[in-house]
Amino acid sequence: MRPLTPQELNPAVLKVQYAVRGELAIKAEDLRSKLESKSHNLPFERIINSNIGNPQQKGLDQPPITFNRQVAALMEYPPLAEIVKDKWPSDVLARAKELQTEIGSIGAYSHSKGVPLIRRSVAQFIEERDGYPADPEDIFLTGGASAGVSLLLNMLITPNRTGVLIPIPQYPLYTATLAQFSGIPLPYHLSEADGWSTSLEEIKAAVERAEKDGVDARALVIINPGNPTGALLDRHTMEAIVRLCEEHSLVLLADEVYQSNLHSPDTHPFHSFKSIVRGLNSPVPLFSFHSISKGVTGECGRRGGYFECTNISDEVRALIYKMVSVGLCPPLSGQIGVDCMVRPPKPGDPSYELWKTETDATHYALASRTRLMAQRLNELPGISCVTSPGALYLFPKIELPDGAVKEAEKQGKSPDTLYALELLDETGICVVPGSGFGQKDGEYHYRLTCLCPGVEEYVDALVTFHKKFMDKYGG
Repeated sequence: MRPLTPQELNPAVLKVQYAVRGELAIKAEDLRSKLESKSHNLPFERIINSNIGNPQQKGLDQPPITFNRQVAALMEYPPLAEIVKDKWPSDVLARAKELQTEIGSIGAYSHSKGVPLIRRSVAQFIEERDGYPADPEDIFLTGGASAGVSLLLNMLITPNRTGVLIPIPQYPLYTATLAQFSGIPLPYHLSEADGWSTSLEEIKAAVERAEKDGVDARALVIINPGNPTGALLDRHTMEAIVRLCEEHSLVLLADEVYQSNLHSPDTHPFHSFKSIVRGLNSPVPLFSFHSISKGVTGECGRRGGYFECTNISDEVRALIYKMVSVGLCPPLSGQIGVDCMVRPPKPGDPSYELWKTETDATHYALASRTRLMAQRLNELPGISCVTSPGALYLFPKIELPDGAVKEAEKQGKSPDTLYALELLDETGICVVPGSGFGQKDGEYHYRLTCLCPGVEEYVDALVTFHKKFMDKYGG
């Protein structure tokens, strides 16, 4: 019998690239293993995973929200309620009892679209956020937002014919999923000089290129707040995007998982595309995504999220239901996390004061780290960094000397990958090269998270390394 080889797999699988968990992350894990030896001889004592927005990862240690975890614990082990009934807040016990009455055991399958009670809670959250009605039947709970994105791109794509407009830089989920389903990426560049703003002219030009190439431009992806840029769209730009989608019959995919990660909400507020579409009375088909992995919840490992369908016909929605039913249901622990995210304690509830203290502390830590990191990076020669008003990341631009570019060519790597690998080797800090997100030819960036505690020491290491790197290669 011949062995199974990569050449016998679906060719599309070989084209999938996901930089966030790519070469740098793999090497970081190898170095982490070496650190366990007392004689490791590495110039650092720990790996700092600044490559991925994983808030509760060991070493980043964003505290979980107590209310969420207490509800989760009671759902996992209902007899716990008798043990803690005089110790835990009454609203925690009431929420768990309400969910248990609806769900029963979380070891059982739920409805394929998600628990009806939780979908009603999501609809109420959306109504209160936007001021427009939301129908629980338009809401699908998912195993994280990524699962919803993958499902819908799969349904939208006719292999090797369908194009999807994606921002550059973009979260690599989109290029990876397009490669998996043989879709055609149609890039449009964000404007770094204007704070990573979205240019309507760039999108129009990408649509025109697709038409000339015989590609069916089917959908437009908007990430708001941006990943990796943290940029937020203003209402005027969003309205123009909706009108452009009307003109070109584009399905709008709104990735809004960072909607509560706002560092300057007074000057850079979040507006949902649902509110814009309804305000314009637009017929644009819209899918909006949210997740418990980001925000102040940070429960990445529970895999909880949802998408809402706006202006989607009953026939298409029935086909979506057919596809999600193949997977039976999203994880119950993630669904419970969604309920806690969209239905947190309210003023006057026994858990509210602690919830408010915990969430305020996380918001403050993320905003202050972001500002400090951007300030320090901008002080360095050869680095410019747009201060991010949202999300969890910075995406600094680095001017690399010719010596570094030539050395990267010699090693068969992109110059920003060389920079990131040497940063990891010298400091234990793992970032993602900008080439993994997309960037203009001849430009170099890297993405790093603003989740790391001990930010002063962390930034000091980045500064020291950058100066040494520039000296080494003639910068």
